[in-house]
Amino acid sequence: MGILTWILFGLVVGVIAKLLMPGRDPGGFIVTILLGIAGALLGGFIGRAMGFYGSDQAAGWIISILGAILLLVLYRMMARRRV
Repeated sequence: MGILTWILFGLVVGVIAKLLMPGRDPGGFIVTILLGIAGALLGGFIGRAMGFYGSDQAAGWIISILGAILLLVLYRMMARRRV
């Protein structure tokens, strides 16, 4: 059940990040989910490094969305270089 929860959380975070950062993205629905999950993980890592969260706490919504936006920006820059 935990993996399904991470996938749903990643979907929601990825969609919110994509809505906050409109424009054409080279990825589709699956890439949005993956960026959302990775953004939540990145946000949790950064939040723990900055002292916002303990080692047993999950990342919050805001830091997860910021992490997904950061990954979306990096993904767009990398995809533009390839094309």
